[in-house]
Amino acid sequence: MSPMPSVLFTAPGDWHWLVIFYFFVGGIAGGAYFLAALLDLRGYAVDRPLARLGYYVAFPATVVSGILLIVDLQRPLRFWHMLLQSETLQPMFKYWSPMSVGSWALLAFGAIAFLSFLAALADGGRAPRGFGILRPPGIVGGLLAVIGALLGLFVAGYTGVLLSVTNRPIWANTNFIGLLFLLSGASTGAATLVLLGQARTRLAQPGLHALERFDRWVLVLELLALVALTISLGSLARLWLNMWGVLLVVGVLLVGILIPLALYWRPRTLGGLSGPAAALLVLVGGFVLRVVIVFSSETV
Repeated sequence: MSPMPSVLFTAPGDWHWLVIFYFFVGGIAGGAYFLAALLDLRGYAVDRPLARLGYYVAFPATVVSGILLIVDLQRPLRFWHMLLQSETLQPMFKYWSPMSVGSWALLAFGAIAFLSFLAALADGGRAPRGFGILRPPGIVGGLLAVIGALLGLFVAGYTGVLLSVTNRPIWANTNFIGLLFLLSGASTGAATLVLLGQARTRLAQPGLHALERFDRWVLVLELLALVALTISLGSLARLWLNMWGVLLVVGVLLVGILIPLALYWRPRTLGGLSGPAAALLVLVGGFVLRVVIVFSSETV
């Protein structure tokens, strides 16, 4: 019998449902902003309503994820200690700490998402038109979109990296959780826009179909990342699959990846409901993925 990894002797953290929802909503926020920025930077007028929808999703989702993270702290009112030194109130940035880097990235992403949210409101006639300068094709808007897109991807994936550097079984035994969370965030962000976009008759169908194609290929990459993660666990994969195999296979692999792929590739299966049904299943699978990843280590 192979020796038990030393990480199995560390005490489990106190990460439960609030953290899982934070991981899930934060991934949607990052993915939705990334896609909205891509649509904006393409410069097609027909895509602007769909890009606005992405910004409408990204900022509120970022606020919700921040609130979830703060509430989960044992002393929520001291959340600012992650950003400022308690005695001098000077900025505190630890480049070697994923938690510190992630806190600043979430703050920066929230600020940019807010500016893009205002610009989207202005573009839709719901805010002063002056805020429109914050959206492409202008230099300022283009720069914000590029930076926000990169930060969105970071926010979607850094939580997986945070888990990987935590001295717990499964999390510390693979380097693929960050990649898996990044791909899942991009996929759930696209699924959210597809689901909401189908309810808005003014949105151009070609843009929605493009999002479905994007989600389809990201799901393929997510499947490959999930397989790579399982292989990278080595002998520990047997323990992981014994405890969580059913939920992983049914909730993530089947419901969250394979069935949506089938619906995306064969849209006539459910007619006009194929896209929304696939998007809904992707969201279910993305949430279950985070449940499995977090609780599978917490219960070892």
